[in-house]
Amino acid sequence: MAKQDYIFRYLTIIKKLRRNGEATFQEINDYLKKESEFLDRTFSVSNRTFMRDLNEIRTLFKIDIRYDFSKGVYFIAEDQQSDLNNRMLESIDTINSLKMVSDITRYMFFEKRKAHGTHHFYGLLHAIKNRVILMLVHKRFDSDEPKERLVEPFALKESKGRWYLLAKDRNDRKVKTFGLDRILDFQTTPGCFDYPVNLDVNEMFRYCFGVINPDDDQPEEIILSFEPDQGKYVKSYPIHESQVILEDNPQELRIKITLFITHDLVMEILSYGKAVKVVSPERLISEVRTIYTGAEAQYGDE
Repeated sequence: MAKQDYIFRYLTIIKKLRRNGEATFQEINDYLKKESEFLDRTFSVSNRTFMRDLNEIRTLFKIDIRYDFSKGVYFIAEDQQSDLNNRMLESIDTINSLKMVSDITRYMFFEKRKAHGTHHFYGLLHAIKNRVILMLVHKRFDSDEPKERLVEPFALKESKGRWYLLAKDRNDRKVKTFGLDRILDFQTTPGCFDYPVNLDVNEMFRYCFGVINPDDDQPEEIILSFEPDQGKYVKSYPIHESQVILEDNPQELRIKITLFITHDLVMEILSYGKAVKVVSPERLISEVRTIYTGAEAQYGDE
């Protein structure tokens, strides 16, 4: 069996348990057989092979699958990398779908977007892991000329379909984000750096919408009121992980989010048009009102 077939099988087992919470060995094996027929692969396993699979899953994905003797079922004890594994499961589903039919473009239609710099992943992750200082050639949107920047790479962060490198600029010692789609080139240098001991990227961006992290501001409680139809979308795809539903009735969906008020957040709110109303804070109401007033003046009578 090809190595990729083993990976597909591991991910299929994970998918079964994450979707159902728990399952007997027979239920898992039946699911593997069904997926085998669907994908034209051989996934069915013996109990002995299944035990080996669980060890491999634990090693590769840091997912601990245990057995509940009282109920006779397997379950995921702790998913330490849920975001990563969710993305891997999504990717594997996409790959399997793409391999189903030969002329996939007759049935699936992709957004016509430019590359997001994901071809930089391997080199950047290598530099982050090995604490290697990089020389970036980076071009900002508001600049005509690319600039060289000597940086200490800390992490990669995704935001709204784009990827960013979080790194310290050795020129001014500030931690910044560099869009991967705007990195024209990069080279490793002989120099290395000490990774910040107390750096917590999740905490750094906890109250951020996007990758703008204002140093001189505080997060605020923001209350938004959505029209019922738009509210269904906001419930199924929350604006932010801090989202809390305050009211949900035929007249409105009212939510609370706790975030820094940044340009990215204001643009997100504006994207809902008249389907949303900012209830508080007053500072955000004023900012949105100013933008709408300016837009009205721009399209007013000449």
